[in-house]
Amino acid sequence: MNGTIEAEKESPMGRHVPLRRCVACRTVQPKSELMRVVRTPEGEIGVDPTGKAAGRGAYVCRRRECVDAAVRKQALPRALGQPLPVQAAQQMMQAAGAPPGPEAGAG
Repeated sequence: MNGTIEAEKESPMGRHVPLRRCVACRTVQPKSELMRVVRTPEGEIGVDPTGKAAGRGAYVCRRRECVDAAVRKQALPRALGQPLPVQAAQQMMQAAGAPPGPEAGAG
């Protein structure tokens, strides 16, 4: 793959599966397995469950460890070009299936 995500996986039906990279752990996975966080044109940041909302997007694994790392390492603010509000961090923790903790708002 040579460090790029250009090579798309083939599904059993022969259609390509779009791949995206987690901003926290840097693993490449099918887009459908990752959580998309979007900064809308209005400047609001939140989880995009459809993956189709307009705006700048970044992807994070749906694991608590990756959500924690993305917040702690400032990976999401860097990818989205704007500080991450506490509400967005809490929304990501809930979407990852973990109860929001005090570390979710740090950063």
